[in-house]
Amino acid sequence: QVQLVESGGGLVQPGGSLRLPCAASGISFSIYNMGWYRQSLGKQRELVAAVTSGGTTRYADSVKGRFTISRDNAKNTVYLQMDNLKPEDTAVYYCNARLNQFDYWGQGTQVTASS
Repeated sequence: QVQLVESGGGLVQPGGSLRLPCAASGISFSIYNMGWYRQSLGKQRELVAAVTSGGTTRYADSVKGRFTISRDNAKNTVYLQMDNLKPEDTAVYYCNARLNQFDYWGQGTQVTASS
């Protein structure tokens, strides 16, 4: 049974930081491409950041220079470090694991940047 469990969300003031871990089980984590997506109210889900099995990263333009994605294959965990958070970063953040036709999602964690 595949599980992706996100944590670390919460309420933070604009300019603050959060770190989101996503722990994976039931998959050969090291060979999967991992990603973080987000969905805010009334909007479509969008890619925030992704890291391939080989370690190549990419980011949405809106988060470049503020967010960092990383993976620890020994811990089967992918992280999203979010710095200098803005109100427009408020959303539910989802972890994704993808390999060919296999596509798995976590349940999401709420991030709110507000004063």
